[in-house]
Amino acid sequence: MVVALLVALARNVRNPALYPLKLLATLYTDLVRGVPVVLWIYLIGFGVPGLLQSREWSKPIIWATVALVLAYSAYVAEVFRSGIESIHESQRAAARSLGLSNGQTMRHVVLPQAMRRVVPPFMNDMVSLQKDVALVSFIGPVEALRQAQITKSLENNFTSYVVAAILFLCVSIPLTRITDHLLQRERIRMSGTNIA
Repeated sequence: MVVALLVALARNVRNPALYPLKLLATLYTDLVRGVPVVLWIYLIGFGVPGLLQSREWSKPIIWATVALVLAYSAYVAEVFRSGIESIHESQRAAARSLGLSNGQTMRHVVLPQAMRRVVPPFMNDMVSLQKDVALVSFIGPVEALRQAQITKSLENNFTSYVVAAILFLCVSIPLTRITDHLLQRERIRMSGTNIA
């Protein structure tokens, strides 16, 4: 979230002097989103340890985590950016008329409103991230899907895949319900009524 928010803020800078930062953030999101997540996992999970030649930094779980963070921060940055850009320009003008600086306007006026608007797509990305953790098994670490494959090959029984699916559902369904709850709460807050 932190990386994504920083990238989104960099993409939203309006100061011409900061254009290189905006360009760098745009290139980052375009490059990372243009390559499949599984390829990033392979490139970073095998490539970086191969370059480092260091045993303590060659653990696949570390680099798989880095790959997922880099990949999903680009997607979430676009979600945050869309939320920031959805705030009407009159909000910024009102903040400026109160004497707030650009930074204060972003922090106290724009971001609080934008964050409420991006809850559904953000939670959707979190559910996708939770499912894409299964891709980590391609570079070695044993997680639910990989363990199911091992169990299936040993026992010739596909029940382990059902158990893995249930584990993923145990995480994704609560995340979805939390999203629905937050949306309902925001809808009630915006309507000014307590009718569900």
